[in-house]
Amino acid sequence: MPEGLTVSATITITATDDLYRLVDFLNRNLKEQQVVFGLSKAVEEQKMTITLYRTE
Repeated sequence: MPEGLTVSATITITATDDLYRLVDFLNRNLKEQQVVFGLSKAVEEQKMTITLYRTE
C-alpha cells in the first residue's frame, strides 16, 4: 500500500461493467475530501472489491 493511504473500508460485490465508471466518478468528485477508492478483482469469480482509502 502506498505511503499516506489508510484503508477505511472494503466491500466485495458482484462485478458489473459500470463499477470502473463508478470508482472513477467517486475519485474525481471526492478527492477534495481526502478519500480515494480502489477497485480490484476478488478471489471469488465474478466479484470485485471496492476499497476506501483515507489520504494523509
